[in-house]
Parts: sequence; structure tokens; C-alpha cells
Amino acid sequence: MIRAANSIAADALTLDVTTITEERPDSPEATQLIAELDGELVPYYPPRSHHGYSVEKLLRERVAFYVVRHDGAPAGCGGVQICGNEYGEIKRMYVRPRFRRLGFGRLMLNHLEEHARRQGLALLRLETGIYQTEAIALYEGFGFRRIAPFADYWDDPLSAFYEKRIR
Repeated sequence: MIRAANSIAADALTLDVTTITEERPDSPEATQLIAELDGELVPYYPPRSHHGYSVEKLLRERVAFYVVRHDGAPAGCGGVQICGNEYGEIKRMYVRPRFRRLGFGRLMLNHLEEHARRQGLALLRLETGIYQTEAIALYEGFGFRRIAPFADYWDDPLSAFYEKRIR
């Protein structure tokens, strides 16, 4: 995206740069983003309804993890866990509040979907909390549909489960 910026001497063009890079979940910026996500979720859900992986579990489960940056500043994160040949599961999806409604969530979801597709998968799944209305709107707008609990999840009334065919 190009935006115009005025200076006293003359008009100048500046380029907004957005990047997505694969990173270890235990990198300083990734752990900060995950901590911010947890900080947003803890007030809404009891411990029994916290289904997000810890940094250690993200590493142990070899979740492909990415950070999106805007002009060098970390704007959000997300990962995808490959679950055999059957599906990929979106993990720890988050966009910082000041970067929301700017398309970074869609950009990250598209990136995660492409990663899963390159792995030969035909299906993406995810779990999110029912109070994450912005996230739910994003997922539904991106083509995810509501499903029953999957894998090791239980029928938590505070969770919503989704999937999307990507092939």
C-alpha cells in the first residue's frame, strides 16, 4: 500500500511494508504477542476453558508459527499445526488491538491456509472462544463454518469450533 505523506519541503511518498516471517514461538516478539493474547483471554474464560498451547507445547508439537509485521513493528501472530494427513489446526491467532481492522488477520489467515495447502492438506480447523466476536466474524467471513468439537476437544460451552475446506 502506498500512502502520501506531507513534509514542509515537499510532498514525499512513503511505502508501508508488511511482512510475514516464520519464527520460533519462543522468540522475544512471539512470546510477547502470545502473552498479550493470553492477557486478553484470561478475564473471559476459566482455566478449564483455556485451550491455547503454551510456547513450550507450540515447540513440542512443531507448530509452524508466524509473525506479521507492519513497518517493522510486530502486529500479530498465528500458527498452524499439521495433524497427520487429515487437517491443519490454526493456533494462537492474534492481532494487536492497534492493528485490527486493517487486514492483518485476513493476511495471516491466508498465509496459514497457503502453508497448509503446500503441505497437501485439504482442511483447516480451529477452536476459538465464544466471546471473541471479532475473530469469529473474521473466520466466518473467510469461509470457516461451525462444527462439533474435534480431536481432543470436549464440548466446552465457551468454545466455538470451525473448519474450512481448502482444496
